Amino acid sequence: MKLKAELIKLKEGQRLHQCDVPIIAITGGIACGKSTVSDYLSSLGHFVINADQLVKEIYQTTEAVNFIKATCPNAISEGSIDFKKLRQEVFNSPELKNKIEQFIYQRLPQAFYIKKQAMKPDQQVIFYDVPLLFEKGLDSQVDLLWCVYVSEQTQIERLMKRDSISEADAKKIIAQQMPIEEKKRRAHRTIDNSKSREMTLKQVDQELHLIT
Repeated sequence: MKLKAELIKLKEGQRLHQCDVPIIAITGGIACGKSTVSDYLSSLGHFVINADQLVKEIYQTTEAVNFIKATCPNAISEGSIDFKKLRQEVFNSPELKNKIEQFIYQRLPQAFYIKKQAMKPDQQVIFYDVPLLFEKGLDSQVDLLWCVYVSEQTQIERLMKRDSISEADAKKIIAQQMPIEEKKRRAHRTIDNSKSREMTLKQVDQELHLIT
């Protein structure tokens, strides 16, 4: 896949992690369905990097386990990170959250670079599934921005069902992110995931046709 020249807005030094190929970011809120879009793009043979997966891989390193052991020992169980406990600790301590995020984000460029090495010659665009693109101020570092969208009420309902949590807890989690309506407003294109999967994927096909 080759992106239309007019859509390649950045140079290598301007892009996220100094990337030398165009980046199309796929963002949205929690429970909006970014994975549905990303998985479909992968199935079509496009090159997709998932930010959450990079974070998970960083957490699996010995360095990360040792860091959590030193900064949040309560979240270590039998030598491994207990992510349920870690989420609770982070939720209650902004200072701890900032420390851990700083540790993770310092290592993301290298993790991104390693993942990028798997690109094939005919893959000339990276689709980057990154939930907190706006929250982290990264939106100016990608060439094109897609927002996977559902209403906030749908977010709440899907999150409650997915994670078996109360409405109050779902609202607290969603409140930690930028409102989905604001993300939709700031994105270049919107993929509406509020109806059937087939309708969502049809929109993805249409967007791919427009950009290549």
